[in-house]
Amino acid sequence: MFRGQFKYSIDAKGRVALPAKLRKHVSEEAHESFIMTKGRDACIEIYPSDIWAKDIESKLTQLNPFLKDDSRFLRMMSQDAYDDVLDSQSRLLVPHTLLEHAKINKEVLIIGVLNKIEIWNPAVYEEYTKEATMTFEDLAAKVMA
Repeated sequence: MFRGQFKYSIDAKGRVALPAKLRKHVSEEAHESFIMTKGRDACIEIYPSDIWAKDIESKLTQLNPFLKDDSRFLRMMSQDAYDDVLDSQSRLLVPHTLLEHAKINKEVLIIGVLNKIEIWNPAVYEEYTKEATMTFEDLAAKVMA
């Protein structure tokens, strides 16, 4: 499981290194292959390929492509999902469309979120946390009760 946060930079070609503390949790079944897609918030979600197949694709294949909302969601998820393999320096090449979605230019905040990794613009993430309507304590009581 992925956890923790790390500040990194993204290079001019759109490559970002995955922290070693996160890489060590990628299973051998993933073959250092990842799926990147738009996050529901202004971030990029990254899944090891085995987790993507098990947790995401298995749910997507259960949707009915003849229902308007299901079809639209399938299309939106698929058009913004990109595959990549770690290079020799443990970097992923993040597509420009995903960088635009997350408003990322240079600095990134990489967060481990159990079965996925999120990449945020640090300023956007700070604003996201400030917009929270509940304290951490209240939210924990609500969702963990």
